[in-house]
Amino acid sequence: MLPNPSLQISGERFTVVYAIRAASEGEALARAKDMALEQTVEFPEELVPPGDILQHVVGRIESCRPAGEGRFEAAISYAVETVGGELPQLLNVIFGNSSIKAGLRVERLELPESLLVDFHGPRFGRDGLREHLGVHNRPLLCTALKPMGLTARDMADLAYQCALGGIDIIKDDHGLGDQPFAPYWERMQRCSEAVLRANAETGRRSIYMPNVTGPAEKVVESARFARQVGAGGILICPGITGIDVMRYLADDEEIGLPIMSHPALQGNFVTSPESGISHYALFGQIARLAGADATIYPNWGGRFAFSKAECESIAAGTEVEMGGLKPIFPTPGGGMTLERIPELFEVYGKDVIFLVGGGLFKQGPNLVENCRHFLSMIS
Repeated sequence: MLPNPSLQISGERFTVVYAIRAASEGEALARAKDMALEQTVEFPEELVPPGDILQHVVGRIESCRPAGEGRFEAAISYAVETVGGELPQLLNVIFGNSSIKAGLRVERLELPESLLVDFHGPRFGRDGLREHLGVHNRPLLCTALKPMGLTARDMADLAYQCALGGIDIIKDDHGLGDQPFAPYWERMQRCSEAVLRANAETGRRSIYMPNVTGPAEKVVESARFARQVGAGGILICPGITGIDVMRYLADDEEIGLPIMSHPALQGNFVTSPESGISHYALFGQIARLAGADATIYPNWGGRFAFSKAECESIAAGTEVEMGGLKPIFPTPGGGMTLERIPELFEVYGKDVIFLVGGGLFKQGPNLVENCRHFLSMIS
């Protein structure tokens, strides 16, 4: 049945692949059918008006097959018009109400060009960020300014030493906000100036990324100020501010800076193998849709519980074909040590940002030399 042109439904659809916990194929199909209704009309099936709403607006089960004991994989397609060209509504259709139900997990997104055309995605992506930094044939290096409690002047001194030692990206730790011991505006200005001063000495293009995560009324102002004082990028926690806020910052021409996404408060989306959103979809595909140029996540073997396979899936999600959306950098961190860099280099190759925080300080008392050693390991 062709859609009624009066409803402006094109017939174009996108697909979400879900993992469903169920005791039988019949139960899995019933749960998939429930999702198809819940994620669209949220209305009893027997009361849905016949015609276009039932045939085209309600989600459509494209397949449902076994995927292991007590686990099934269902592909449900949705009319692209249900999204209305907006990222919040896309996320709502993908998993809004169904995220409240146990035993359902988003595995991956299959999005047609007719939907992707509404999203700009990353402003820089991998190639653009490399050009921004002037680094083309090796992994990028990143560290975080720690610990909370230092003054803005102390933070700037650390930033200067890291840039002098060759670290490409010196970012705020995600816990740094507008605390009285290192006020945001002062820290941003001092650290930006410190990195620019180091660049003048080294000839490199290291950048400082302040954390712009904060109250809604301050986020855009903070990001624009970062550009004004010479910061080379920004860090944001989209799980705290909202994923579409990151998208807004990426699209804002007055900011125009690379964006690094931090996973704070997003952990419960991915830590259950039976519920939530997969690592691949959340930190790979959705981060790209929302404009991140680099996506931070905990590497395996550190102080968090991600597995090697989950980390590899994130890396795959950062570069899977998604229309015109640029590939972005996987950025493993979380308890990283310099000793593991050769092992990780073998897994990720050169298209990665290695984020080493506290481990960089443990190498020895001379931070500049520690940074140079880090750089020598991947040059």
